[in-house]
Amino acid sequence: MSEQEVQVRLGGIVKRFGTFVANDRIDVAVRAGTVHAIVGENGAGKSTLMKVLAGEETPDEGTIEVGGVAQSFRNPRAAQQAGIGMVHQHFLLADALRVWENVVLADEPGSAAHLNAREARRRVAELAERNGFDLDVNSLVRDLGVGNRQRVEILKVLYREAKIIILDEPTAVLVPSEAAALFRSIRTLTDAGAAVIFISHKLDEVLAFADDITVIRAGRVVGTTTPAETTAAQLASLMVEVEMPTVTPRTAPPGNEVVLDITDLTCGNPGERPLLDSVSLRVRSGEIVGVAGVEGNGQSEMLLALLGRIPSTGTISLGGVPIEHLATVKRREMGLGYIPEDRHRDGVVLNFALSENAALGYHKRAPIKKGIWFSRSAAARTAADIIARFDVRGGTPSTKASSLSGGNQQKFIIGRELGSNPSVLIAAHPTRGVDVGAQSAVWAELIAARDRGLGTLLISADLDELLALSDRLVVMYGGVIVGELDPAAVTANELGEYMTGVRSRQTPVEGTK
Repeated sequence: MSEQEVQVRLGGIVKRFGTFVANDRIDVAVRAGTVHAIVGENGAGKSTLMKVLAGEETPDEGTIEVGGVAQSFRNPRAAQQAGIGMVHQHFLLADALRVWENVVLADEPGSAAHLNAREARRRVAELAERNGFDLDVNSLVRDLGVGNRQRVEILKVLYREAKIIILDEPTAVLVPSEAAALFRSIRTLTDAGAAVIFISHKLDEVLAFADDITVIRAGRVVGTTTPAETTAAQLASLMVEVEMPTVTPRTAPPGNEVVLDITDLTCGNPGERPLLDSVSLRVRSGEIVGVAGVEGNGQSEMLLALLGRIPSTGTISLGGVPIEHLATVKRREMGLGYIPEDRHRDGVVLNFALSENAALGYHKRAPIKKGIWFSRSAAARTAADIIARFDVRGGTPSTKASSLSGGNQQKFIIGRELGSNPSVLIAAHPTRGVDVGAQSAVWAELIAARDRGLGTLLISADLDELLALSDRLVVMYGGVIVGELDPAAVTANELGEYMTGVRSRQTPVEGTK
């Protein structure tokens, strides 16, 4: 690699948080016009390193060079002025603003006294179209699904004409066709000379789209390679020294008891086409029912309706008891477990200690509720059990959730929900943003819970996960279930045709494989 090719060079970067060393003398060189993947397990130091480059953290030691020029960023604005933009794994968006307003915020066209709103909307709409993002720029961000929020974050960086683009888990909630479209856009940028740094746990994507790969473990670089020189298994071994996640075929069929019964579930704005249109579905004990679909086809609305978070019609029964008239907290008390699609919005309170987060949704149940009192000691014991059982690294019961890496936050949420012994679990993107080792552990826990008789409704953008874990697989398109498929027999092409509306075959949603 010649000096002329290097767009970004990080030399000997050290970043400490108290006695904890997040980055330990890390060296990385990123070439112009390439996609450089940074991989490693949760808590390895990847995001911290990128925050150093983006001016969000100040290194304790080491150097940063951009285009051969030494840089010292005091804040993110200084990094942006040097042509660096970062798209975070967790969105930094104003829910009350529209898409175009979020994109141009702090860089608005017009004078200081007058925002040229028409020009701003035009620029953002043109940018979205040019990059293949199907977005209504006038939509409020709070009305968008997770996938479209991701696109808004990417547009924010592209709007500022960044030449060094950092993407932290950009495809975590995108289906393969959406991810492929995103990477086509990224390749357009690299063809124009941009350098893209891509953090991901999806090793198939890394091998398919990266030009160079750096592997970080425990804060140190343990390998630098290219897709032509390595395999997914070799990368996984470097990252966490574990086998790739696998699932042992089940030997016994699901039970016969219907634990979740949904009939004609419908929701949407009056006078408009329903967002969810007469959806009927049953989940039995000891069964995982997977739900596939491109973002925005009713999956999120189904989750919210099941939780009682949005108005709906139709019936919902939990263990034979109607719950559609109950508040969310009552549904949770009756045994409805929930792993949310956005852990920061709905899964944890970042400023709360893990002991307090362990009680969320279960503060009115023993042992956390003791008489009329909240038992802090019981909450602390519950948190300690979750930390130990699910290998939540970097935390104790008194640690704030914000101190954990995203993957370890996710493991804590999963541990809280499974540890509550739910009668039905709704799992939305349960392994989003976790490394291959944690993914293997989560899969094992979901399978073990299934074998103990738990009924699970699994919504995921990871098709490999859906195909590996599901006993039955339904596909949603346009707010309806358009087909039920056998996970063991369906091909990727067939599944893609259902997900994109090319094929539509209404079939009963009760049978087995």
